[in-house]
Amino acid sequence: MISTQNIHIQEYDYNLPEERIAKFPLTPRDSSKLLVRKNNEISETTFDRISEYIPEDSLLVFNNTKVIQARMIFQKGTGARIEVFCLDPVDPADYAQSFIQRETCVWSCLIGNVKRWKSGKLYKKLSEENTWCSVERLESSGETHRIRFEWNDPDMSFADILDQYGELPIPPYLNRKTEESDKETYQTIYSRIKGSVAAPTAGLHFTEAVFQSLKEKNILFQELTLHVGAGTFKPVKSETLAEHEMHTECISIGRETIEKLLQKEGKVIAVGTTSVRTLESLYYIGAFLEDYPNASMEELCVYQWTPYSENKKQLEGVKALRNILNYMDINNLKVLTTHTQILIAPGYNFKIVNGIVTNFHQPKSTLLLLISAFVGGDWEGIYDYALNHNFRFLSYGDSSLLL
Repeated sequence: MISTQNIHIQEYDYNLPEERIAKFPLTPRDSSKLLVRKNNEISETTFDRISEYIPEDSLLVFNNTKVIQARMIFQKGTGARIEVFCLDPVDPADYAQSFIQRETCVWSCLIGNVKRWKSGKLYKKLSEENTWCSVERLESSGETHRIRFEWNDPDMSFADILDQYGELPIPPYLNRKTEESDKETYQTIYSRIKGSVAAPTAGLHFTEAVFQSLKEKNILFQELTLHVGAGTFKPVKSETLAEHEMHTECISIGRETIEKLLQKEGKVIAVGTTSVRTLESLYYIGAFLEDYPNASMEELCVYQWTPYSENKKQLEGVKALRNILNYMDINNLKVLTTHTQILIAPGYNFKIVNGIVTNFHQPKSTLLLLISAFVGGDWEGIYDYALNHNFRFLSYGDSSLLL
């Protein structure tokens, strides 16, 4: 763990000109450029030809999370605008349950212009029929605040409130306001499970035509869920990794996905870093169950430094996955739901993932560290190629296939 903790984030900086950040996606989605790195060699093509580069009989794993319209604007009597940005449900803590709540729920939120909101409730008028939604600060912890939402229309769920009166939160580095088109373009075509505040952007390039070409090569698909938190945009500000705290995110994996991972060992390609983090977290969940087969769901959380613990026993990936299936059988679970804080950085040994589809990430980010770990440290060669060959960067930019 010592070597990974001592990584200097300055070594993962690069010059990203503002004009290389894609402000909008290309149309159609699959017309974007694709960098392919295989056997340490780099080539380029377009995304609509990705099936030509993915080995036959592979398993592609997608994150099916859906971005919610997490940003709500309230106005004080003084005219001050207060932004409430929903992060995670607190009461009820389950995402699905929170979205169907009527009249009240509690979320962990970020607050914009927080200094102007000392106390009391803020109200937002929802319609001409005197319906309203209010927010009340309950307690604070660092940058996050527990906020109670209340509304007086019993026919509206909290999902309805966000869908109708919330705003889609596009990445801050786009330096523009959310547009109506983002509601479609900032979602993958397979997004289903509401809960993210940022899109799993590697998936934005996939179209029905691409899926059809992959099926023709006998490539299988499976889904999992990681609800992407705002921490995904948080750059590493400390000098070394030791002082950086990873954000915690909710993950859900169905039994069928774990069974397919066992069948396709050595052929698993993760679409996006969120899928990578979820799949690699499975290994450490299974390793924990090796010693604690009767653990509670809460105890299965994967922590930031878990992979680097010196006393961590080595377990085959297949055995770890079988431990999870056994746990699910004993507890009659169809879906495993827990949290991960996993940090994947140079020094990490991949246990499940054999390939990654991913976009190009911000300088000095944990996502760039993950890519460096996967390609054996040669991230600079990949990013130099992308910069020199007119690739577009970040969420709405081009992508890469790393094998």
